[in-house]
Amino acid sequence: MTQSLPFDAISATVAALQDELVTIRRDLHQHPELGRAEVRTTQLLVERLERAGVTIRRLRGSGLIAYLGPAEPARTIGLRADLDALPIREHTGLPFASTTDGVSHACGHDVHTTAALGATLALKAVEDHLARLNIGVRVIFQPAEEVMPGGAEDVMAQGGIDGVERIFALHCDPSLDVGQVGLRVGPITAATDQVDVTLSGSGGHTSRPHLTQDLTFALAKVVTDVPAALSRRLDPRAAAALVWGSIHAGGAHNVIPSTGKALGTLRMLDAAAWDGCERLVTELVREVVSPYGVKADVSVVKGVPPVVNDAASVEALSLAVSQAGAQAAPTPQSLGGEDFAWYLTRIPGAMARLGTRIPGGRTFDLHQGDLVVDEGAIGIGARTLAGCVLATASLVPASAPLDKARVADR
Repeated sequence: MTQSLPFDAISATVAALQDELVTIRRDLHQHPELGRAEVRTTQLLVERLERAGVTIRRLRGSGLIAYLGPAEPARTIGLRADLDALPIREHTGLPFASTTDGVSHACGHDVHTTAALGATLALKAVEDHLARLNIGVRVIFQPAEEVMPGGAEDVMAQGGIDGVERIFALHCDPSLDVGQVGLRVGPITAATDQVDVTLSGSGGHTSRPHLTQDLTFALAKVVTDVPAALSRRLDPRAAAALVWGSIHAGGAHNVIPSTGKALGTLRMLDAAAWDGCERLVTELVREVVSPYGVKADVSVVKGVPPVVNDAASVEALSLAVSQAGAQAAPTPQSLGGEDFAWYLTRIPGAMARLGTRIPGGRTFDLHQGDLVVDEGAIGIGARTLAGCVLATASLVPASAPLDKARVADR
């Protein structure tokens, strides 16, 4: 059946769009917008999709959903891209570097967005074939992936995946060469939470620590002892990692401050262990600071569960990758978090890793201001996402949404 599907037509459309897609990606890269403020980005997409005759629905605030195929399809397949940038200063030196001070697309969401746009336009070109298959497509251009709680929850609250059978997404991977796409059945990312610890107590002069509650010392103990204790209170197979990103207390050499903060992320591979960690982290912080008499306020903001790829969806992705002229590669589970995971608590689907490394070039890291991608990944991403729809129609029987009662128990 795959021979009768219009993979070649999709590839030809994406090839014809390649220069335009690169131009759009560079425009988005120059004008990054933070989560829930992606107004310009949304408008650019709206104008291009409306020009192509694609039916759209704007989401509240920012973001949109594009609809393809028959009005009442027998099956609806979802594709998702995220729109937001990061509060990170860019220092790539590219001629199309960010023009917004302190904000950049350091996670490659500009590539995700442009690839999804290319996939939408390619599927529009074969919409008559979608009608014959009685397949609908819903492309979600989602805001606010980088914040907690993320934009996936906003989309679901607005009915964005109601009636969607299965959903797919890509994420840039600068450790894979362009032309490679990383696939994995099962969990591919980790659960992620934000941890904020605020200590307060009586400060004083550093010459008299015995007359104070030595808050700086207590904060240092939190930073070192809580991650160590956590590793002995959780099953090591959960691979929990509490890592601090910001620590601050005081501003003078000879003053013990009265307040201090530590901000970090808690990540783990196991969803069951993740469920009870909010209570455990709070308990450990208070136990660690108890000898010093300081007060501890702990906030654990539940982030996202792991992205768990469905086997049938990965099979469809594998076919789409090969039809896109790319090479599937095995990929490990990472400790990164992704709010695409929330969709997969409701419906099956899968996320793949899109190689963006220039062959023979440097391996960059995500969430760093020097990230550079090979723009050849845009076309591969567009062909792969569009191909997922055709591959699902060919390989995957229609399925019902996940049982909501079972999801609630996770």
